[in-house]
Amino acid sequence: MTAPLHEGRPPATGRALSDTQQGMRRRNLARVMHAVSAQGPLSRAAVSSHIGLTRAAVSTLVDELIRWGLLEELGPERPGRVGRPGSALAVSARGPAGIGAEIGVDHLAVCAVDLRGTVRARAVRQGANRGRAPQPVIEELTALVRRVLAEADREGLWPAGLAVAVPGLVARDGRTVVRAPNLDWNDTDLGPLLPGGLPVTVDNEANYGALAELWLGADTPRDFLHVSAEIGIGAAVVVDGQVLRGTRGFAGELGHVPVHPDGPACPCGGRGCLEQYAGEEAVLRAAGLEPHEDLVGLLAARAEGGDEAVRRALRDAGTALGIALTGAVNLLDPETVVLGGALAGLSPWLLPSLSDELTGRTAGPTCSVSVSGLGPEGPLLGAAHSVVRAVLDDPAVVAERH
Repeated sequence: MTAPLHEGRPPATGRALSDTQQGMRRRNLARVMHAVSAQGPLSRAAVSSHIGLTRAAVSTLVDELIRWGLLEELGPERPGRVGRPGSALAVSARGPAGIGAEIGVDHLAVCAVDLRGTVRARAVRQGANRGRAPQPVIEELTALVRRVLAEADREGLWPAGLAVAVPGLVARDGRTVVRAPNLDWNDTDLGPLLPGGLPVTVDNEANYGALAELWLGADTPRDFLHVSAEIGIGAAVVVDGQVLRGTRGFAGELGHVPVHPDGPACPCGGRGCLEQYAGEEAVLRAAGLEPHEDLVGLLAARAEGGDEAVRRALRDAGTALGIALTGAVNLLDPETVVLGGALAGLSPWLLPSLSDELTGRTAGPTCSVSVSGLGPEGPLLGAAHSVVRAVLDDPAVVAERH
């Protein structure tokens, strides 16, 4: 099942539902989808009770959603209930799927998620993308997308849209990478480069990671600061269940907050940025280790084995994170900070020094810090689930497309 309803990014259609009779119908279709997604399997009577519409109105909406392939009937409800048994409804395991893609500094990944929230197909390519031109990278990503689409098709699924997570600043048009320092990409419109025929949305990987945490995390609050790391460090601020995007859509660039203004140069053009002290490569350098395919695994194994150089590098990274996070916590007052991505796997050695900084520097009560259970999967899952939730938010638009 998908997680219960939270507000996230607006539907991929970008269209607000009007107050006309047609708009009201579309909202009611969405209410039925969300009720069954969050609480199902449910009978028509139970859906009626959940959303406050008459059984006749719900039955009409359900019949439409079944005809579109978005809901399916599982058969009579289990015995033991009072009254005539109804047919249990569930979100369809076939039909539309969300396609998520991720462009990482050292990998590409694509997955297909059905309306129940289950990953049904997946493809990954490991390999450096830093310094490569966008065109060949997107060609490789497109090949992975087509592989996933073919596998999804064999499962009876078809794509409702494609959402792409990138490690950089994305314009509010949802397709232009304004700047991705760790890829060395600038002002790159990904729309024309990606597979044609699919609705496409591009967003910062940290935003998708935060949305995944909001929708899929265990007991995640509606106000939190999500911090994740690979080569770079990204953050997203979630306020009342919404990602705070800023005027140009660039909010959350924690990795480029200076923690030591006279520190080493950063690809962003600044000096002493957090990434230069707490990114994967920075920790690797500080520990005196050579580049490795699985940086997090290497660092965790060395730290677990008592390697003092690695432990010291992780303590220092935690201190830098704590300094940067203190400013964000004092400014935004989130309910909690969630560590995701590579940081989740290194949290046993990062958290003590990070927490010390937060405790000593936060103006108010110390903000709690938790570790994401999604780890590095967050951005990819968040991207795919953003498409799924767009279907739940406006199921009629899917029927119009397909």
